[in-house]
Amino acid sequence: MSNSIRRSPFIPFLLFPIFLLSTFATSTPRDSLNRGSSLSVEDYASDFLTSPDKWFTCGFYPVGTNAFSFSIWFTNVTEKTVVWMANRDRPVNGRRSRISLRKDGTMVLTDADGSIVWSTNTTGKGFQAELLNTGNLVLRDRHGNLSWQSFDFPTDTLLPLQPFTRNTRLISVKARGQYSSGHYILYFDNDNVLRLMYDGPDITTLSWPNIELAVFRNNRTSYNRTRIAVLDEQGSFTSSDNTGFYATDLGYGIRRRLTIDFDGNLRLYSLNQSNGLWIVTWESNPQSCFVRGLCGKNGICGYTPKPTCLCPPGYKTSDPSDWNKGCEPMFEKNCDNPEDMTFVELPHTDFYGFDFNRAYSIPLETCRDLCFNMCACEAFTYRLSGEPYCFLKASLFNGYNTPGFEGSVYLKVPKSLNLTSKVSTPRGSNPTCGNGTKSNEASPTPSGNFKSKKNKSTWGYLYSFALSIGAIEALIIVSSWWCLFRRNEMPTLMENGYRAMMSQFRKFTYAELNKATKMFKEELGRGGSGGVYKGVLRDGRVVAVKRLGDVFQGEEEFWAEVSTFGRINHMNLVRMWGFCAEKTKKLLVYEYVENGSLDKHLFSNTSFLNWRERFRTALGTAKGLAYLHHECLEWVIHCDVKPENILLDGDFEPKISDFGLAKLSQRGGSGSEFSRIRGTKGYMAPEWALNLPITSKVDVYSYGVVILEIVRGIRLSNWVMMDGEEEAEMTRFLRMVKRKIQNGEDTWVDDTVDPRLKGQFNRNQAALMIEVGISCVDEDRNRRPTMGMVVQALLECEDEPELYTANIP
Repeated sequence: MSNSIRRSPFIPFLLFPIFLLSTFATSTPRDSLNRGSSLSVEDYASDFLTSPDKWFTCGFYPVGTNAFSFSIWFTNVTEKTVVWMANRDRPVNGRRSRISLRKDGTMVLTDADGSIVWSTNTTGKGFQAELLNTGNLVLRDRHGNLSWQSFDFPTDTLLPLQPFTRNTRLISVKARGQYSSGHYILYFDNDNVLRLMYDGPDITTLSWPNIELAVFRNNRTSYNRTRIAVLDEQGSFTSSDNTGFYATDLGYGIRRRLTIDFDGNLRLYSLNQSNGLWIVTWESNPQSCFVRGLCGKNGICGYTPKPTCLCPPGYKTSDPSDWNKGCEPMFEKNCDNPEDMTFVELPHTDFYGFDFNRAYSIPLETCRDLCFNMCACEAFTYRLSGEPYCFLKASLFNGYNTPGFEGSVYLKVPKSLNLTSKVSTPRGSNPTCGNGTKSNEASPTPSGNFKSKKNKSTWGYLYSFALSIGAIEALIIVSSWWCLFRRNEMPTLMENGYRAMMSQFRKFTYAELNKATKMFKEELGRGGSGGVYKGVLRDGRVVAVKRLGDVFQGEEEFWAEVSTFGRINHMNLVRMWGFCAEKTKKLLVYEYVENGSLDKHLFSNTSFLNWRERFRTALGTAKGLAYLHHECLEWVIHCDVKPENILLDGDFEPKISDFGLAKLSQRGGSGSEFSRIRGTKGYMAPEWALNLPITSKVDVYSYGVVILEIVRGIRLSNWVMMDGEEEAEMTRFLRMVKRKIQNGEDTWVDDTVDPRLKGQFNRNQAALMIEVGISCVDEDRNRRPTMGMVVQALLECEDEPELYTANIP
């Protein structure tokens, strides 16, 4: 038996090809366009060019009512994905428009009136046009030499092997479902550094990399003047300025694209050929609200739970169809009578930049008076944590709301608006997993549609902001119905653009957790990242509090990552309720899981799992890992999957714990420390020792060890002495199983399953679990299945008859 899944449930899942034909498909597409030939827009559904491997199509693409663009798109995907457009900002008519390779060697796009919309300007050089397997449209001369290529003129997408140089730019589309040029640009700056810029109607600002850090602190270099970058076929991006990132599914044989999306995020996509959908395998800014310029002037980006553009009190949307135009005040500023103005506080909210004055260690009242007495002051920001500071704002751009910001912005508004002095903005709810990874337009953008509700009355607006955190907590205490029946639900509607879903995820003080755990009295367990203690919160929730070691540093980075994992919600993942970050004290607060970890039930003589519980554990764990790998935009790799990190609740449903700790421990150091994470001996994939790039396949390997331990009932991760040499128990186990299968022994399943079950198990399920486990621990990671494949295989065997009784001698 080879190290691959051989059972019938896997065969259709692994081998099922997807060849979804384009709506523009034809039985006789052209493979080239010769001099004197043309494509007509009227025949766009049947007259186009295709690449030899049929993956790309080039021709007229509909971009609106009776509007077309000469484009290149992926063919074999569920939804059409355009990768290049010649005339994105000037579409042509649906009648009498034509793309022609003229006899003078120039490819020309003409509109209905015969006017030239676009041209290659290759007079005397173009002899034949071809669409290559790379998605590159090229013109060749009579000798076959390249005279022009679309790769030199990208729009919003970079394809593998397409060079990105000082002369090229990626420009986003304007909005979801539109194709005209937007405001976000990826380019090489004058200092040779690759940057992402927002060039909006009101401001121009850099968005990526972190503009608060110098070039070298961003791990970039400005010395290399070649200004060239490329995405290779494995999914690794490298640049002359030292920019480097790679897809979480790094490897050959996967269709990829790097696209700057309409929301200002640069994302690397991989095609899931089993369903024809794109999945995000890297993105420049997982926290979308930190993308500069996202909501225009005066706009605020908040999580509801998806990133949504909102207008502050006293403001309304300038154009509901275009958030780049931001919000406009519903009042006129009057500097002649400053006493008619007041301030409205927006907690946990700030506007980045445009500070014309700043002061440190001054009282809030002094900061308010400074802004009050300056006509040009639109608002001021006052931060409470650490050393208090006061920033006076000349303009309101780049607004964002997040619980990680321990301060408020105070807007200057007329008293006549009758707004309260303090209103509530939606508490941050990082959208990493809020809307999954699948999208019907091949772009799982976490930004949603960024449209607010229509403006309602002033009282409705006031009501939306008046629902502060304190009011919600008071409501919870007073209302017994809420306490008894809705504790785990996220409350209420915030009107007029502030429809925010509030979760119970929050920041705790160290004093709170010290009291909840009775000074960390009852230890539940201890791992490499720290000890875990049982506690009871003030609201009665029983929790597990993990004290992290010194490796977890950097409060801002710590909050950024914790907020991500705090928003992950899956029945097979332990829920994170909050965190504490006070100087060197870093703690995480999780739900308490009653039956403890899997190892205590699997390897103990005092506790025992029956077969149904074992199969449920294997399936639930696979579902949890598949969610982390395939459905979270953050693409969490656990890096330490083992029985100790799989907890069992009261119904023995598995819940994976400690996900994300590997990434947290990566923070705070210089450069990437990811290669130093080693997991637990016996569960580590071979690529750790080989210093290969770490992908989600390391979790697949660890899961393979775990599922085989679930079947066998012993530690296969242990090391034993064989003939005077140390050997892994797993190696001996695999050798035994393969020998029995190769010898045709009918009892190989019965001999492999935990004898403590005394034959009370489902033989088909057991055989499948063994084969799944063996395929997962293959040394060649490219031969390991994905966790999604594992889930599919186990689900097909889930409804097998209850038990199979083996013939026990």
